[in-house]
Amino acid sequence: MNYPECLEYLYTKLPMFSKIGHAALKTDLSNTIAICKALGNPEKTFPSIHIAGTNGKGSVSHMVAAIFQHAGYKTGLYTSPHLSDFRERIKIDGVMISEEKIIQFTKNMSAIIEEIEPSFFEVTVGMAFQYFAQEHVDIAIIETGLGGRLDSTNVIMPVLSIITNIGYDHQQILGDTLEKIAQEKAGIIKEKVHVVIGRSTPETKKVFLEKAEKEDAPICFAEQEWNAEVIESNLDNLHVKLAKNTGDVNIEIVSDLAGLYQCENIRTVMTAINLLSKIGWKIHEKSIIDGIKNAKKITGLGGRWEMLMRKPMLILDVAHNEDGIRNVVDQIHSIKHDRLYLILGMSKEKDVKKSIASMPTNAQYCFTKADIPRALEIDALQKIAEDAGLQGSCFENVNIAIQSCIGEAGDNDLIVVCGSIFVVGEVDKNNFVNN
Repeated sequence: MNYPECLEYLYTKLPMFSKIGHAALKTDLSNTIAICKALGNPEKTFPSIHIAGTNGKGSVSHMVAAIFQHAGYKTGLYTSPHLSDFRERIKIDGVMISEEKIIQFTKNMSAIIEEIEPSFFEVTVGMAFQYFAQEHVDIAIIETGLGGRLDSTNVIMPVLSIITNIGYDHQQILGDTLEKIAQEKAGIIKEKVHVVIGRSTPETKKVFLEKAEKEDAPICFAEQEWNAEVIESNLDNLHVKLAKNTGDVNIEIVSDLAGLYQCENIRTVMTAINLLSKIGWKIHEKSIIDGIKNAKKITGLGGRWEMLMRKPMLILDVAHNEDGIRNVVDQIHSIKHDRLYLILGMSKEKDVKKSIASMPTNAQYCFTKADIPRALEIDALQKIAEDAGLQGSCFENVNIAIQSCIGEAGDNDLIVVCGSIFVVGEVDKNNFVNN
């Protein structure tokens, strides 16, 4: 089995949520537990930090990993989904797992895969845990896939849990109210394990407090620890000022993750790192500043207000739900530009009407779709958008849409691709030169 054959086996043999949606999900952790047991429970051999949330968990995971790397720790990072390369999901110190390791794992686990018929995500979680154990990482940053309580990653006993925020996404799976969604995310709160909440509302805060009390878990709310404000934002960097609510600490941080919404994520990261320092992890201020400043560079994170071109400006963002798209629109309003082109593709199960309700009506829209079964058909997306007053044309795929926009756009125009992680993942970055 070579690497392409190995990927074909994993993609076709195992149910993938990214392709088929809800049908790929399991209703308990039994498969993950069985896989970990077959591997000798590698998840118990290294310390970990567990990160959940509706939006921002990927950015927070990468920033925390970057800080630990700068602090000298050998750092594992497990995230999902990947944008263009499966190996993006599993990294150590910013370097992706090798093809050989993936082939070896798949060969060794083929018998149990045939026996228990796990999902794609369950298998990749086991792969990550074994790899981190084999490579003797000092710590692993583990991002949940969906929810928390029944997420396959929820077999770990972390040194810290982080929940970034709660918003409406995957309601058909997690629940149709913020309280229900919060209850699922709060499932990562473990007995006596510190938990940091990035942003809360009155209804979600109650859920978190009740769960933390039940688990005797010390809980900390980032919004009560730090005031955060944007000093400057441009296409390359975000400059943020943080002030401790006690008044005794002020710090300025520059991030290469340039989205305005990263201000909240940075506040969450600062709260988490301060807490980790108090419980014994040796992380100095310089590691925090350098880690956040170079998070994208050293971890390889893409698709978060990622600039591919300057003239015209071409930006990718994986925002795919109501809150995420609202953040992208706020970012668009903050940038000086002439004409605006929005390339949009979404998944079937999303609340498309709510997600695009805040989108500007003065943009030229390009409607497209990712090459996955879950993708909303282009004509259906166009109809919903037109009903909301958004006008545009349909394109077979995202790269054709981008080329069309570049052909029309002037140097001061702005082109933004958003609405689906998978649409962003299909962008052929080699075709677009950052000029």
